Amino acid sequence: MLIQVLILIVSLAALVWSADKFVFGASAVARNFGISPMIIGLTIVAMGSSAPEMMVAATAGLQGNADTGIGNAIGSNITNIGLVLGITALMAPLAVSSETVKKEIPLTFAITLLAYWMVSDAHFSRTEGIVLFVGFFVYIIALLLITLHRAKGRQVDDPLLIDAQNEVPDNVTNSSALLWLVVGMIILPASAHFLVESSVFIAKQFGISDLVIGLTIIAIGTSLPELAASVMSIIRKEDDLAIGNIIGSNIFNILAVLSLAGLFAPGDIDPKAAVRDAPYMLGVTGLLFFLCFSRTFGRFRITRLKGAVLLLTFIAYQVILFQSHA
Repeated sequence: MLIQVLILIVSLAALVWSADKFVFGASAVARNFGISPMIIGLTIVAMGSSAPEMMVAATAGLQGNADTGIGNAIGSNITNIGLVLGITALMAPLAVSSETVKKEIPLTFAITLLAYWMVSDAHFSRTEGIVLFVGFFVYIIALLLITLHRAKGRQVDDPLLIDAQNEVPDNVTNSSALLWLVVGMIILPASAHFLVESSVFIAKQFGISDLVIGLTIIAIGTSLPELAASVMSIIRKEDDLAIGNIIGSNIFNILAVLSLAGLFAPGDIDPKAAVRDAPYMLGVTGLLFFLCFSRTFGRFRITRLKGAVLLLTFIAYQVILFQSHA
């Protein structure tokens, strides 16, 4: 058992590290080939924080553990909003000024509502997975087209877009970029494989479901990049990027992560995902929508008080999970 726990910790750390290196290498290669930093920031860099979840979902689906992937997607969204954004707002109040963020928050709620509806019957079909996966590409293409149209002929003034461009690595040689890209491509799937294997073993030993493992240990672990990115954004006074990272990650988790469970392992899912976890994810997302658009002193802000409320929702969810297996 101790060996499996060690494997889980090491593989989780390797998963997060390799995802970061993969994104670094891919972004640098793309920039060296003349692709706009803004496009790279909105695609490769933005998807990078969800790379661990995507790899875990694909690996779990291929191994027939769809509940692990579903739990990871749902749990990561709850963790992102409750834990990551809650802690970030407690560190410093967040001002919502980016028009992109303001438009994506309602979109996030709509996509979350769709995901809730899909899993509410405790069955996730391949067709539903395809719908979400196609939606992922539609979202990316629409985001790029809208952004390029707004930037055409004038300087980009959206704080989120400016910050996204600044996240793209510069002055990286092709050899170095390719090296990190290859390293990420090798370690990322390998670490995801060992993570799923060890988590399933531990779950069986303690009588915990694959769903709960995905909702807790894996979800919190794979959300560490979002926490690190948000904390760094606060230090750099990039409020919109801190919120944008969370919103973008949650959209990707549903469209590009949850969809993989349906694509690779369609069928019945743990009923608790339908009656407990998906509704909680929808409720937390709705709470974020309300808090973001409830004005504080005439401004769109997530204050420390609102951050405390978000953090309490995460703690309450962990208590619910614990009590259900007590």
